[in-house]
Amino acid sequence: ARRAGLGSPNYLKLVIDGERQLSPRLGHAFGEACGLSGDGLEYFRVLVTLANARTEEERLRCHKRLGTFRHRRRVRPLTSETRDYYSRWYIPAVRELAACPGFRATPGWIAARMVPAITKTEAARALRVLFRLGLLRRTPDGKVEQAEALLSTGLEPTSRMVAAYHRGMIRHGAQSIARVPREERDISSLTLAVGAESLAQLKSRIQSFRADLLRMSAEETRATRVVQINMQLFPLTADVRGSRKGVKK
Repeated sequence: ARRAGLGSPNYLKLVIDGERQLSPRLGHAFGEACGLSGDGLEYFRVLVTLANARTEEERLRCHKRLGTFRHRRRVRPLTSETRDYYSRWYIPAVRELAACPGFRATPGWIAARMVPAITKTEAARALRVLFRLGLLRRTPDGKVEQAEALLSTGLEPTSRMVAAYHRGMIRHGAQSIARVPREERDISSLTLAVGAESLAQLKSRIQSFRADLLRMSAEETRATRVVQINMQLFPLTADVRGSRKGVKK
């Protein structure tokens, strides 16, 4: 109670005994006092808001927000056994395409919708890999759907196959400048001077932003196409203090 900024523990005792509700105003403070941060703190805050909701609309809004956290926990980590997933750039794209209404698991249908184009043989290879890895499955009515909502290689994957995949996607990003209309893409960059602490914060914010995009994708119910988002952060100079750590010739 003191860490939450209250002069008396009586309020907390009443909450624990079920005689008072933890107010939204104090929810954030009590979450931090309990040592929560990031998603854990936000999850706690939404629970407090739900407990205080007075209308069905408010409760539905809270349940929807809580649902995004469940999606986050269902992220399936990719292991070395699933390195084939990244062996071709179009395999992850085909898996995402399966989330679009009207998806047909036939090589011809898939090949005709990839940008840049792939062959029917390549589309068939993608389907074989995705079914073999259990990333696509057939429903009782014969349709094909994703078996997992979200996938992740972790924050900083080291697999050579994944590294090659990233290099390939960076090339696709460069080619999209000429291939894709400006209104359908966003290519931008920043050149910043930062210190060691700011560099760590930049990486953390990028990772948090990726998590937000995953949550948004998990909530998508009307997908019509697959997009690629590349984010790169790398040094353009050596450390002016003399250290060249992290920079290879």
